[in-house]
Order: sequence, then C-alpha cells, then structure tokens
Amino acid sequence: MTIAVLPAVTRGLLEHHLPAGIEARWFASPFEANAMIEDAEIAWVDMQPTSLVADAIRSAGSRLRWVSTIYAGLDAFPLDVLRQGNVTLTNGVGVNAIAVAEYAVMGILAAAKRFDDVLRARDRHEWPSDAPGKIELPGTSALIVGMGAIGALVAERLRAFGVSVTGVTRSGRDGTLTPDAWRPRLAEFDWVVLAAPSTGATRMMVGAGELAAMKRSAWLINVARGDMVDQEALLAGLDTGLIAGAFLDPTDPEPLPPEHPLWRARNAMITMHLSGRSQSRMLERGASLFLENLRAYLAGRPMRNVADLEAGY
Repeated sequence: MTIAVLPAVTRGLLEHHLPAGIEARWFASPFEANAMIEDAEIAWVDMQPTSLVADAIRSAGSRLRWVSTIYAGLDAFPLDVLRQGNVTLTNGVGVNAIAVAEYAVMGILAAAKRFDDVLRARDRHEWPSDAPGKIELPGTSALIVGMGAIGALVAERLRAFGVSVTGVTRSGRDGTLTPDAWRPRLAEFDWVVLAAPSTGATRMMVGAGELAAMKRSAWLINVARGDMVDQEALLAGLDTGLIAGAFLDPTDPEPLPPEHPLWRARNAMITMHLSGRSQSRMLERGASLFLENLRAYLAGRPMRNVADLEAGY
C-alpha cells in the first residue's frame, strides 16, 4: 500500500479517482500534515503561510519519494532536504499561468490609463475634466524577464494589443535575450515585466542600477516574487520619479506591514499577491495535474513539471 498525504480540501476532486493501492490520508491542519507525512511515500502538503510546507516536509520519514505542489515557485520548499532524500518534486507551472498573466496585462493597462488615479477620483466623488493616463499600448515595448508558462502568455496577450515584446530566457531560445544581455537594453522598454522563477540568481535582480537605466516613463510590473526587487531602491526610485511607477503583485515582505512606506507610494499599485488566486479553477487544475502525475509515478513513466532541485525551479 502506497501512503499519500493529501489536502482535505481536494478530497472531493481526488478520492474517487485514486488508483487501487493508494492509501489516502487527508489533512486539514498543519499538525495533521506533520503527523501523517512521517511514513508517507507521496505528499501534497500545500498550506498557507508557505513556511508550513517546509515544516511538513522536514517531518517526513525516509519513505518519502515524491512531493507535489500547485505552487510554481519553489522558494517555500527545503530543497536541500529533498535533494538529500532523493525526493522528486513536481511543481504547479501552468496551474495559475492564465490568471497571473491576466494580472500582468491588467497592471499594464491600469498603468497606461492611470486607473488608480481614476479610482481615487471616484473615492473623492470628483469628476475630472481630463483623463489621468493617456498611453495607448500600440507602439510601446515590453521586456519580459522569464518567458516560461506565465511570461509566454503575457507576451501573447501584449502582442494582441500591439506591444512589441522582447523576452529573457536562461538559454536565449527563440530569439530571446540571455540573463546577461537584458540590462544594457533597459532604456528601450516602456514596460519591464518580472515573471521569472525565484532563485538565488534572481534575488535583488532589479536594484538602483536597473531602475536608473529604465526610461523615466517606464513601469515595473512584478508578478513573480517580491525579493527580486530591492525594495529600498524601488522606493527611492518611485519617490524621485526615476521611473513612472510600479505594479506589484508580490512584495517583500508578505504580508506587507500596514506601516510599510510602499503603501504610501502614490505611483505604486499593490495587489497583495492575489494574481494566482484570481480564478475559480486552481484546485481543479491542481487535482488534474496530480492525478496525471500519480498515474505516471505508479507506472514508472516520466511525470510533468519535475523541478530541477539544483536550479531551484
């Protein structure tokens, strides 16, 4: 019998589709997850806050062989523990890609029309005589740092609006820029979109130098991770008009404390890392991916979305 620890919230989606030979243990609390995983071979232990995921995995015994997650980023996972235990990790790349890509495009549209100022006028019961934002997207250009599942969808949607798109990938495939080639070209772009996985190499990838190299009219759009941006440098850049503004779905830290100065930055739009949750099919898609991978795992076939534990994504 193969023991699998699974979220109780997915029981209705999974239970009647589990193959014979799977003993499912459904957890509804961190305490239950930590206890159930001790002799499990398979674990899907996604929880909020994500620090609880690492705690559960560290509670696992030597039988653990596969960890599944609907998260695309792996910064919550103790990758060293998984490597030492020779555990396979499959991530949720694609599960939230549509929703996150739509958020990125929404951010660009909101910035172009300064919809944040429109809402402020509405809250003040004002009727402006002119529009606060007048940028039309055709003829503008976007740099997308990270052309994976999310970045590719952002590019597809922006091209439909007439935006010229340049991507950044690790390999430079399909005419994209390599990681060492995008910074010298920052002055070319109106929109700089961060959609890369969070790794040691991407931490603080946008700092004072990168912000200074951008157009003063450019916007930074972050739908990746907050730690990719030097928050102090960003605040300084926003306060001095070094860039026009920033649309920040993730921040660093999270949740952003009520007293944090980013809340007061007039040209920063903060969306509280809600992009991936702005859909109704996340668990359905996650359950479908898990079942597909479970069948492959039991049959000894390659699974989808196997993470590179050395690279961190």
